[in-house]
Amino acid sequence: MILSRTSQYAIQALIYIATQPRGVPVLNRTVAQHLNVPPAYLAKIMQNLSRGTLLHSFRGRQGGFCLRDGCENTDLMQILTLVEGPGLTENCVIGLKICSDETACPMHEQWKPIKTKIVELLHKQTLEMLAMAVKSGKYRLTELPDAAFAMPQPAVARQSDGE
Repeated sequence: MILSRTSQYAIQALIYIATQPRGVPVLNRTVAQHLNVPPAYLAKIMQNLSRGTLLHSFRGRQGGFCLRDGCENTDLMQILTLVEGPGLTENCVIGLKICSDETACPMHEQWKPIKTKIVELLHKQTLEMLAMAVKSGKYRLTELPDAAFAMPQPAVARQSDGE
């Protein structure tokens, strides 16, 4: 039960939208730019979330996406089930089509309690909780800018056109 890129983008986009003013549509390109994800890929994810009743989708000049009423209480497990399908928690960690207590893979016994804890954690985390954490400024939703990883460059004095 490792999260796909699609699930990661869906969660990040929903958290971002949950940090925005209620009822004000957010453009797909705005979300994609903020999260640094491909806009076309994100648009497909957002449409799926709209069909899954988490988002309102609006077309036209004032279009975009916003959370439906009550969706701030949606937990991460509900989102993942919508994106990945209901078999998400049943999938074998090493990819076997059939893996159960009766027909276990070599990882089954070790993975089962970990998976149970992860599912419990995902059920406890709501969009509202995660949005509040991001809004607090203590947590981030996006990658650090590449400049943060670059070596500092020596300052070079520049002349402006007027000087």
